[in-house]
Amino acid sequence: MERWLGKHSEVCYTVMRIVVGLLFACHGAQKLFGVLGGQNIPSTPLIITAGIIEFVGGGLVALGLFAGYAAFVASGEMAVAYFHAHAAGGFWPIVNQGELAVLNCFIFLYLASKGSGRLSVDALIKKRHL
Repeated sequence: MERWLGKHSEVCYTVMRIVVGLLFACHGAQKLFGVLGGQNIPSTPLIITAGIIEFVGGGLVALGLFAGYAAFVASGEMAVAYFHAHAAGGFWPIVNQGELAVLNCFIFLYLASKGSGRLSVDALIKKRHL
């Protein structure tokens, strides 16, 4: 499979980065604006902070603009979310319903390690300044 998909790895990475970023931004929109099935507008500073990180960070990741930094912050937010909201419910994420937080944490950690990629706003900006 790697021989066939390997030549498309940059495109696959870009599609993954965009989809993950947009889905994360949707979670932030739910928290901040009560849209997309979200509840009413948040009232606690923790939820507002999480919403901002998710909405802005997800948008930056999707665009590929400072994606490494945004993904690193998002990874940390997901780790905090897991331990704050899920870990008390048991050891296994599947039992405590924290699997999405864990999955997002490690996806964003990978995105932070790889950065925006060649098909990104960051790459366009860099190309213009050369």
